This record gives sequence, structure tokens and C-alpha cells, in this order.
Amino acid sequence: MNFSQQLIDWYVVNKRQLPWRDTHNPYFIWLSEVILQQTRVKQGLPYYESFVKTFPTVEDLAAAPQDQVLKLWQGLGYYSRARNLQTAAMQIVDNNSKFPDNYKDLLDLKGVGDYTAAAIASFAYNEAVPVVDGNVYRVLSRIYGIATPINVPVGIKEFKKLASQLLNRQDPATHNQAIMEFGALQCTPKNPDCTTCPFQKDCVAFNENWIPELPQKLKKTKVKSLFHHYLVVQTPSNKTILRQRDNSSIWAGLFEFPYINANGAMLSSEVTEHEVFKELVGGSRFRESVYNQEPIIHKLSHRKIHAYFWIVEVEQEMEEAITLSTAIEKPVHVLMERFMQEYWQIK
Repeated sequence: MNFSQQLIDWYVVNKRQLPWRDTHNPYFIWLSEVILQQTRVKQGLPYYESFVKTFPTVEDLAAAPQDQVLKLWQGLGYYSRARNLQTAAMQIVDNNSKFPDNYKDLLDLKGVGDYTAAAIASFAYNEAVPVVDGNVYRVLSRIYGIATPINVPVGIKEFKKLASQLLNRQDPATHNQAIMEFGALQCTPKNPDCTTCPFQKDCVAFNENWIPELPQKLKKTKVKSLFHHYLVVQTPSNKTILRQRDNSSIWAGLFEFPYINANGAMLSSEVTEHEVFKELVGGSRFRESVYNQEPIIHKLSHRKIHAYFWIVEVEQEMEEAITLSTAIEKPVHVLMERFMQEYWQIK
């Protein structure tokens, strides 16, 4: 089996036309790789185009207000990616705007790990380093019948060694693009297209009926449930209150309504007697009502948030309150965005 040649032959016929494949600009390639982490191409493409348009150079990204970067990122999730992206842009600008041109130096950038460094190095500079992402793990584990878990050090090392051995050193950029595309389009997580697969006769998983079992992963960390009761203030002039999360928490730097962290559902009296509510409302007269009796569930990688929204109408203006138009411009996480769109009928 000539793995690389078969792979590239498949890629030439089946590859998607994507804008970051038509450039050797390391900045654009870097943007695409960061955006596409944990994100499907269809969802990530409009974000990529917006970032390129808004921040056409690494200097533009480095100089932008963080709120603008986070707002543009809104809806993609994993917001640390956006913060690290801007921090790394600042690193590059501080280095006379010289973008690192090799795998080793790329690893010095904030938020750039092994996979991203390898992708940029091979796609922008044709450096012979293998990329190993979820698609690559899946393709290699199935074709070569490898049951070593992909989320433990020994598995990571084994797959990277194999990927390096298989790499086409004359054309690493095309090889790496091809194996990632093959995993995304042909050797998919569920219902892979084995009938037209060029590796069918050599694929261990296909011939041994192991496809559903590969690749292997150790069990994930137990998901923790959180119960957030968000307090949606409405003043007489229809203003509201948003507060920015600190940089040590999930959704760091994003804005949201003040909230009570509880152990489950709360009675109205429990909400209004809570110290968070009292600190927020102060001495103002108010009328409160729960917007949703059943919690809105929002799942993160290791947390499941049960969200309740309480409408708190106060009878006097509040110094901290902002207009709805200002609130809408703030970068918020997806849970806030969905509520704001529904409650205020924002398009």
C-alpha cells in the first residue's frame, strides 16, 4: 500500500475549495486553524471571512480592543481561543511583526500547540512535520487497526510516530491537507463511506468489523451540573445590567447578566432574599418573575449549565444600567445571546 500517494490521489478529486487553501500566508492559515478547532468548516467559514475582513493583518488583530475580538468570535465557543489568538498576535508584533517560519518557533506563540504549529509549518512553509488531529487519529487507527487510546500520552506518541513515518516528505503540505480532508469527508466518525474507500482492502477496521470501536478513547471526566439564576434587570427607561466575567473563569472576559449560583431550582422568595439579588437591586422597589419555569440546558465539555432567567423590573434608574443597544454590542456567550435574541426579539 502506497498510503501517501493513494491519499493524495483521492484528495485531488474530492477536496473542497476553501479560502485558506489558496494561500501561503501564515497569518490566514493560523486564523483558519484556530477557528476550526472544535468547529465544523460550515460554521467556521463565515467567522474566518469576518476576521480576515476586519483584521486583514496580524498588526490589526494585535491592536484591536479585546471586546471587539470577542464580539466577532461570539457563537464559536471556547473563548480562550480568541484571547490566545490576540495575545499571540501581540507576541508577533513585539517581534518586529515577523511571523515564526518553522514548527519549533511557532510553538512559542500563546495557544499554539503541536497540531496547530505543524499545520502552519507545513501549509505555509512546506515543512515536513505531520499534523495529527481528530481526523488523522480516526483514519490511522482504522486503517492500521490501532486500539491504543488517542487521549493518553502513549497513544499520542504512537500516532504521531506513525503519521511521521507515512508523511510525504516531498509534499508534506498536500499530504497533511489530504489526510485531514479524508477524515472529514470519507472516514467520518459515523457512517464512513467504506464502499468507495481507496483503502478498503487494506483497512484493518473494515476487514475486522472494528469501525464503530475505533479510535479508542478513555472515558471523559464526569460532567458537573451548575444551576445559574440570571437576574435580568429592567429599569423604567428599559435599561439593563451586564457584568464582565473575570479572566479566571469560563467565558473569561465576556459579559452576562448578574446571576445566583445555586444547587437547583429556586423559589421567588429564595431569589429575592439572596445576597446577590440584594446587592444588585439595593433599596429600589421591584417586581420579579421567572421567565422560564424549566431550565434552559447549555452543555460545555465538562459542565452542564441549567439556566433560569428572572425578570427584575425596578422602579428607579440604576447607575450601572446600560441601554439595550449598548448591551447588544457587548461580547456575550451563546447562552446570553440566545436569551437576548428571544426576549428582546433581536435579529
